[in-house]
Amino acid sequence: MKVTVETKKGLEKNLKVFVDKNTINKELDVKYDQLKNDVVLKGFRPGKVPKDLIKRQFGKAIYGEVIDKILKETTTKALDEKKIKPALQPKIDLKQFGEGKDLEYVISVTEMPKVKLNTLDNIRYKEYKVNLSKEETDKRIKEIASNQKNFVEVDAAKVANEGDLVTFDYKATVNGKEFKGSEGKNTQLELGKDLFIKGFDKQLLKAKKDEEIKVEAVLPEIFPEKELVGKKAIFMCKIISVKKHKPLPIDDEFAKKLGAKDLNDLKNLVSKQLNDQYKNSLDQISKNQILEEIENFKIDEIPSTLIDQELNILNQGLDKEAIEKNKSTNLKNAKKRIKLGLILNQIGEENNIKVENLEIQSEIQKQIGMMPGQEKLVMDYYQKNPEATASLRGNLYEQKIIEFIKSKAKKTVKEIDKSEAEKILKEENEKNLKAQSTTDVTEKKTKTSEKKPKKAPIKKKAKKVSKK
Repeated sequence: MKVTVETKKGLEKNLKVFVDKNTINKELDVKYDQLKNDVVLKGFRPGKVPKDLIKRQFGKAIYGEVIDKILKETTTKALDEKKIKPALQPKIDLKQFGEGKDLEYVISVTEMPKVKLNTLDNIRYKEYKVNLSKEETDKRIKEIASNQKNFVEVDAAKVANEGDLVTFDYKATVNGKEFKGSEGKNTQLELGKDLFIKGFDKQLLKAKKDEEIKVEAVLPEIFPEKELVGKKAIFMCKIISVKKHKPLPIDDEFAKKLGAKDLNDLKNLVSKQLNDQYKNSLDQISKNQILEEIENFKIDEIPSTLIDQELNILNQGLDKEAIEKNKSTNLKNAKKRIKLGLILNQIGEENNIKVENLEIQSEIQKQIGMMPGQEKLVMDYYQKNPEATASLRGNLYEQKIIEFIKSKAKKTVKEIDKSEAEKILKEENEKNLKAQSTTDVTEKKTKTSEKKPKKAPIKKKAKKVSKK
């Protein structure tokens, strides 16, 4: 194999590869010998089929397999020999090939740019530790208890008010006639929700147990019997019970119903949940601080092909007008995301950071644990969508790199209470909104000042490159 750099323009390179026919013929002979032992043809014993006969019958297919194998192997060797790390999948343009001929082809490749890593020791970031008071945990548990509906039956003399649960049987008619679905047993309505038929709830206010109440209501558009939609129905309702909401006692029994061992365990679980909610949001701020610092690392050149690829992702689902409107913002974001990705990847490679298959499986199991009853659905999703697994691997890889940077960087721990945490998160949100607003204004000004060129640019005919 002979490799020469044909053209070089920045990170774009064309490598010319030459593989002599003798090398190809040797590979073909190995393939023919393997096939000779496997092929079965009438009139010949196994392993005794003449090579010429095999060649006549299977020659084209075998040649195709061998050339594919040689292309894969020599492309990898050529890039290794010239110490080129591709940023994207290289393109192959076959120049000469065929039985009895040398193989000549050109590899068009975009090289990964060189990243100059600064020392990670100089990176600074804040780590926030939220101290939640006992009162905050107790307040959250009370909110949980108040949302747990606990209805108890009241004295027959008590009337139904808004928020009460009324159970009743009914028979309905339209123009004095019964219809399909006109009868209901043990129907329950929480008065005030208006979830049955609009205006039905109000007519049950002040109802008592064992009372019969006449309710008039217009059948809605979603009513199954379409010929009755919009018609007035008369419901004769027999009240079975009236129940009022009774706050649940916050005790060990209440905690057990929520899956905790006892009330003390529930408090610990709720406290951890609250802390995790703040921690996840505040950790993102810490991560943003780190990313802002490493964005100052130098990269000689960002490949235009990578920018175009990232822009395609950012523009997915947008129409032409939206793409044009967000053109400047998306171009800026695309360059930023690529630069950060290249820097993080370089840090990962230089420090031998890897994601093991076991870690991916562990993360999938975590997701399965968060979706009880849908375990098979989650597992099937990752098994049938390799790109989803690749995305998961990418996220884990980035997390590990960020954690590595944190281990080297200078950390300042700041202990804050709930109100300070909410203030910091609010300021961060306002900062992001302001940045977006500033970008939008800049875009409008740029568009206004843009002048159309007097002459259209001359379009050069692109060289057609075939990909094997």
